[in-house]
Amino acid sequence: MAVVESALVAVVLVSAFLVVYAYALYPLGLWAVASVAPATVPQWERDEPPKVALIIAAYNEEAVIADKLENSLELDYPDEKLDIVVFSDASSDRTDDIVRSYADQGVRLERIEGRVGKTACQNAVAERVDAEVLVFSDANSMYEPDAVRKLVSSMGPEVGCVVGELRLSRETDDVEGESIWWQYTRFIKEYESKLGSVVKGNGAIYAIRSEAYVPLPADAISDFAEPLSIRSEGWRVVYEPDAIAREHTARSVDAELRRKVRITTRSWHTVAQYLHLLNPLRYGFFSVKFASDTVLWWSTPMLSAVAFVALGALVTLTGSFLYLVPFSASVGFLLLGLVGYLLEDGRRKVPNLFHVPYYFLVGNYSLLVGAWNFVNSRNVVTWETANK
Repeated sequence: MAVVESALVAVVLVSAFLVVYAYALYPLGLWAVASVAPATVPQWERDEPPKVALIIAAYNEEAVIADKLENSLELDYPDEKLDIVVFSDASSDRTDDIVRSYADQGVRLERIEGRVGKTACQNAVAERVDAEVLVFSDANSMYEPDAVRKLVSSMGPEVGCVVGELRLSRETDDVEGESIWWQYTRFIKEYESKLGSVVKGNGAIYAIRSEAYVPLPADAISDFAEPLSIRSEGWRVVYEPDAIAREHTARSVDAELRRKVRITTRSWHTVAQYLHLLNPLRYGFFSVKFASDTVLWWSTPMLSAVAFVALGALVTLTGSFLYLVPFSASVGFLLLGLVGYLLEDGRRKVPNLFHVPYYFLVGNYSLLVGAWNFVNSRNVVTWETANK
């Protein structure tokens, strides 16, 4: 019995340590290293702004595409230096007609037949535009007026990709995209960027130097795989928090969960394709970031489940108060998340006591489903609009 108990304790301690490292020790380590390491602030190398192609992804976006185009036409960037291009992935609603109605204002429609998915569309359009910088955006992402200018300002000579800042809100309240979680991820991006390159992009707002663009397989998740590909080629991928896009979150729990599962499924496939980035001899500290912020971090749901089951076994085996306390705390956290799930309807703000555990558990569940889909060789190439 003592041997079994010792083995279970070891499982709990190792699993718990890895989870704590991924969520807390890694961000704190970034902050500690960045506080003593010299930071370089990348800047566009010429006084004249580059020519930019704003490439907007659209599939059946008739509800928001006009607002997006109005928003794009109001951007604080020289008109003669900004091309607005919408690619329609074989939309079957009025999206294409609405985009064509803006042709006299310089908006260009690129319809891609065959419903080939976002990444394949981006590859095709990237070849058709003539610009020094490609800015990729979603149809429901509304930019602050200076967003493109801010992205370009961070495109230093060594920078191949600049990731902007996405802020989320709902129709009836402004929760800033589950504010606690987004503040946490912004912290990580900020300090990863100070120490060379960030690991993850954001499909709502990111810019790529055209010469650094890497065509991707159609099943790759472009805003994650593209920055990794660019980093693989030796470019930096930096974060510009002042380049801001805003989106409304999905109006239902089911819609948000479907979106997360789609993203995590494709992301697991992408991780498997970029395991070479774990080689520190070639990629230095970025390998530590990739291992910590992606491979390990996305494994935390499995590690947490293992620790929970082992704790439950220890409680059953020994009845010790030492094991009962953390096990009870874990059960309590799950119950708080369940209450958050029951209260969440997309129309009102749920108290953080319930909302934060709920949001955390939804994210972890989506990682589990995505991992399961990956193990079973399932992937998602096309996408649906999320605000439903």
